[in-house]
Amino acid sequence: MKDFLKFTLATVVGIILSSIVMFFIGAIVLFGVISSSEKEVEVKSNSIMFLDLNGALEERTEENPLLQLIGEEYSTYGLDDILLSIKKAKENEDIKGIYIQARMLNASYASLQEIRNALADFKKSGKFIVAYSDNYTQKLYYLSSVADKVLLNPKGMIEWKGLASQPIFYKDLLKKIGVEMQVFKVGTYKSAVEPFIATQMSPANREQVTEFVGSIWNEILNGVSASRKISKDSLNAYADRMIMFYPSEQAVKCHLADTLIYKNDVRDYLKRMTKTDKKDDLAVMSLKDMINLKRNVPKNKSGNAIAVYYAFGEIDTNADGGIISEKVIKDLREIRENKDIKAVVLRVNSPGGSAFGSEQIWNEIKALKKEKTVVVSMGDYAASGGYYISCAADCIVAEPTTLTGSIGIFGMFPNVKGLTDKVGLNFDVVKTNKFSDLGALGRGLNSDEQTLIQMNINQGYNTFLSRCAEGRKMSKEKMEKIAEGRVWTGEKAKKIGLVDELGGIDKAIQIAAQKAKVKEYTLLSFPEKENFLSSLLKEKPTHYIESKLTKSKFGELYQGFSMIKDVQSLDYMQARVPFDINIK
Repeated sequence: MKDFLKFTLATVVGIILSSIVMFFIGAIVLFGVISSSEKEVEVKSNSIMFLDLNGALEERTEENPLLQLIGEEYSTYGLDDILLSIKKAKENEDIKGIYIQARMLNASYASLQEIRNALADFKKSGKFIVAYSDNYTQKLYYLSSVADKVLLNPKGMIEWKGLASQPIFYKDLLKKIGVEMQVFKVGTYKSAVEPFIATQMSPANREQVTEFVGSIWNEILNGVSASRKISKDSLNAYADRMIMFYPSEQAVKCHLADTLIYKNDVRDYLKRMTKTDKKDDLAVMSLKDMINLKRNVPKNKSGNAIAVYYAFGEIDTNADGGIISEKVIKDLREIRENKDIKAVVLRVNSPGGSAFGSEQIWNEIKALKKEKTVVVSMGDYAASGGYYISCAADCIVAEPTTLTGSIGIFGMFPNVKGLTDKVGLNFDVVKTNKFSDLGALGRGLNSDEQTLIQMNINQGYNTFLSRCAEGRKMSKEKMEKIAEGRVWTGEKAKKIGLVDELGGIDKAIQIAAQKAKVKEYTLLSFPEKENFLSSLLKEKPTHYIESKLTKSKFGELYQGFSMIKDVQSLDYMQARVPFDINIK
């Protein structure tokens, strides 16, 4: 007993001491971060901007205290930060060029295309761009090919193989554990439900995937062909040869790369580019330096403002972050009531989600449009619910590789009777009315219930279709022909009238200013980013660790399994694209 008390006391003291130590470590890190963020950034002459790409790309990022405390090397980059940093580098006379170190970046092609276009605009200033990688992934080669010089490790390779979409199907797995998905949908091409009820693509889905994958690949070919001065036929031939497995000299011979060079020699290469003495240090501006660098822009005396509102992630699906309809509506109402804001650019990067949540946001955007110009800028996705919240805008701008459309509705109910039978669970019921036990755990939906739910899904689709037809000034019949749940790239969407212009967020802002007839304005970003301290107080360590572990265990299967896990808590009527389009 005495030993037990000693052990217990020692454990308690240990926990208290470790908590105190962690508190002081956190305080030191917090102080360091705050101090570094407040430090004024100085740009030396002959500097270069260093874009070290190794991590994941998101629309916007906020400081993550846990990543800094545990020393996480995997970085998350904000697209907004990268685009603004490139703009700052173009404007600053002391910055002579950009060096891209292409390692690995988890990003979609629409975001990469937007960065690539910003880099192409940077080159108009006469400054240089140099890219280097030990081994280029295809995505980062597409981005890096805009550089004046593409450098490759002598023993490295350039992944160049074309695109493929390989969705994962869960039907047989669910069958083995005794779960059947009962599905209700409208739209021949509405394929989000297929992984749960089939073992391969339907002919309609194969048709649409073939078209949008081909459209994206064509955009990649156009970009690389123009930058590297290689014909598209040659680029396709290199992909078919799998040139990545040939000696690296072949990459230079085929003009995919300019120079073979070891990483240790790149610094001297950049010194020559900037005419820096070999004995002097190379002046380098990291992305963090560029973010903290103040931009010299003329002061706006008009008092006019254009709001950029970022809406990214799934809509009301209980996922981490995402678009929470109640918060978006509240924010947009405040923007609507702000007399200084003359126009709004709604940046949408969403595969959709709750049909009900999408309708509520649509209604608020329609109210906003009555008082201010509203322009939508589409990111990687603005499909299904993402298109729903976009369709009321005065103008829609998308990248050619944006995935949009998917105007359709579906609902899923898991029937777990097979699973409950396997584990020996039995159910009984007493009810007052015919449908009192609808959705009961011990059985699937009967034919009457299925009829009612399909009727409700049809009504939801009819509403969605009407919103899109009204917003795009089309007849409902014409809209129905291009709806049916079909996914389109931005390039195709412009041709059929779902999108007005092709381009990135800068073009959307320019259009918003023109439509609102304002020449001078201040850009305001919403929602405001959280600072380090509020983020630290908000973050739940257990939730973060659980998320990290689950993603690492499931890998590519994470999206599908997380959806199965959350299906009971989701709004049963969904307006969204497939849970994992899986383009590689």
